[in-house]
Amino acid sequence: MSENNERIANITDANSGIQKHRRPNRVGRGPGSGAGKTAARGMNGQGSRAGFSLSAAFEGGQMPVARRIPKRGFNNKRFADKVSSVTLQLIAANVNPADEVTPELLRAKGIVAARDGYVKVIGNDELPGAYTVKAHSVSKGAQAAIEKAGGKVEILPRKKPVVKNKMRTKVKKA
Repeated sequence: MSENNERIANITDANSGIQKHRRPNRVGRGPGSGAGKTAARGMNGQGSRAGFSLSAAFEGGQMPVARRIPKRGFNNKRFADKVSSVTLQLIAANVNPADEVTPELLRAKGIVAARDGYVKVIGNDELPGAYTVKAHSVSKGAQAAIEKAGGKVEILPRKKPVVKNKMRTKVKKA
């Protein structure tokens, strides 16, 4: 084994020669330093002045990309209801058949994130016992599997949609 390989293989020397906190370059301290007089700021102009800062979006007077790209359309992601899918396999592994499966129970067991609004039960696996499942929606396969095992399915109500301007009704002209 060569001397170079031995030096690399020693774990205690892994970080030798690495400077964590490099000393900053002192500018404007005379011509001998190589960064004197203009202090690496160039000759004249906005960039040479004290207090100058430039926006990351500035493109030298060219029309910025944020203004060049057309803005149109709408994305409903922020306003859409968050739905968590829970498989029958997860329910069978984590919930006792004697317990009633509700969104609160699933949140308490960490199967569903607390921030998610609605719970949908999916899957068509065979269940070991008769479960009573209360969820906001259930797939056809999951409902058939739950009922086949002797369980019950109850659909929970969702929040009512927001109706804007209830007082104003459109009257159709005859």
